[in-house]
Amino acid sequence: MHRIYRRIITIALLIAAILLIGTVGFVVIADYPVFDAFYMSVITITTVGYLEVHPLTTAGRVFNSILLLIGVTAMFYSVGVITQTVLETQFSDFFAKRRTRKMIDQLNNHYILCGFGRVGRGAAAELQRSGVPFVVMDRNEDRVERAMRGGMLAVLADATQDEHLNDVGIKRARGLVAALATDADNLFLILSAKNLNPNIRVSTRVGEEASETKMRRAGADAVYMPYSTAGYRLAQSILRPHVFEFLDVTSTATAIGMNVGIEQIEITPSSSVAGKSLAELKLRTLLGIIVLAIRRRSGQMEFNPAAEAVPNPGDFLIVMGSAEDVRKLETIVASGTRV
Repeated sequence: MHRIYRRIITIALLIAAILLIGTVGFVVIADYPVFDAFYMSVITITTVGYLEVHPLTTAGRVFNSILLLIGVTAMFYSVGVITQTVLETQFSDFFAKRRTRKMIDQLNNHYILCGFGRVGRGAAAELQRSGVPFVVMDRNEDRVERAMRGGMLAVLADATQDEHLNDVGIKRARGLVAALATDADNLFLILSAKNLNPNIRVSTRVGEEASETKMRRAGADAVYMPYSTAGYRLAQSILRPHVFEFLDVTSTATAIGMNVGIEQIEITPSSSVAGKSLAELKLRTLLGIIVLAIRRRSGQMEFNPAAEAVPNPGDFLIVMGSAEDVRKLETIVASGTRV
């Protein structure tokens, strides 16, 4: 859009400059009144074929001939630029939509972010930093363009419509973030998403406390209140500043350039990690990994697990360490090789 505006402004300035030169020229050379000079300039560069407003001298006709050549060239150039801009806009939109459609069709186990407002942009930044495949949906064209300028896959669509959710591959998606403007829209979105893909994990934001229960009944796996969360963090920052600093650093380390983070790693049946105690695995010694908790398959969270604790298939290890060490552990768990 900015390129189109620049072209329009360039054409307008070019025509205005030619009209100004023509007006001044007819006033100085042919002694025309200002309005007559302007009118003569207009009919000259537009080649309408009217007679001269006042008889011209030889000098006036020479100037008029030069103005005619310059004006006609400028008008042809302007028409060409406008035509090119229209064609580029039409075809670029067509090919951009086609390319986006192909990219979405290739997505699998991806995430869908519905809403690119303040909360949505924060979620998108984290998804982008994590390097996972995701697509942004929003009804606002400016927000969609902003997401695309940020290097994200985004579509102009209504997330509350089933056909639009199907268009972004919700049946193949792994998770959905409902960050629409109102609780009603988010509630409707959750119902639609769970109906289309019962296994999808849904995280949503709410503006009112009374909406939290409704969201969970609709199928939301995680419900967050941005203002309540912000208030809690503000209070923690003054009540327990060192604890807050530790948690804040570990949760945003990647964003601020620190090489440390907390991750979850699923234990698969084929993994060499399954069935062995933490003491046997020696993750701290061999990889520099700290096991903070084990999320059991039953849903129980075992914090600060003992050395005798055994991770089993279906469990998740909640670990902290450098990005490189965590990736090594993920590779080991996924491939079934020994630590």
